[in-house]
Amino acid sequence: MKNWKLRDIIVLSSLSVVFAVVYVLFLQVGNVLVGLMGPMGYEVIFGIWFIVSIISAYILQRPGAALLSETVAGTVELLIGNTAGPVLILSAFIQGLGAEAVFAALRYRNYSAPALMAAGAGSAVFSFAWGFIHSGFAALSPGLLLAMFIARIVSSVLLAGLLGKWIADALAKTGVLRSFPIAKTSRGQLSSKAEVS
Repeated sequence: MKNWKLRDIIVLSSLSVVFAVVYVLFLQVGNVLVGLMGPMGYEVIFGIWFIVSIISAYILQRPGAALLSETVAGTVELLIGNTAGPVLILSAFIQGLGAEAVFAALRYRNYSAPALMAAGAGSAVFSFAWGFIHSGFAALSPGLLLAMFIARIVSSVLLAGLLGKWIADALAKTGVLRSFPIAKTSRGQLSSKAEVS
């Protein structure tokens, strides 16, 4: 983090706190959906719990942004009311690691929509693997496991990847992020669209 600036840390921390609150609120949504759909209830919205890693990485475009933001959000989430206990911090770390692995594989140079969607899917894969260890997924039927995995991947691609990109782009359009890498990325995307049209 030696190349990080104070503003990077402030933005990452602010996003993590905001989305920690969102995460706690979505626990209630998940509980309602589980009552209606059983184990699949959480899976259809699971991607929301990865969104801060995508938004932070896209805005800051620095190594570690996805991992750090998700871990900080998990820590704050625990402090403000999630009853999962300290294991939540480890879960958040693993989720952030999934997104971070994708950005690292792309050498932190690609923040296109497909890259952000892939990072969301990366979080889904890592978190699902963690579910086998921590949540006892191995006891579930293969058919249910496959359906849960597919639902989590789709949810993560849409809610973390695409929704995360849309939120970050909307923030960039306001001008508040003009001194961050996302502003340059957004300008490049607009230029490409103009050339095509």
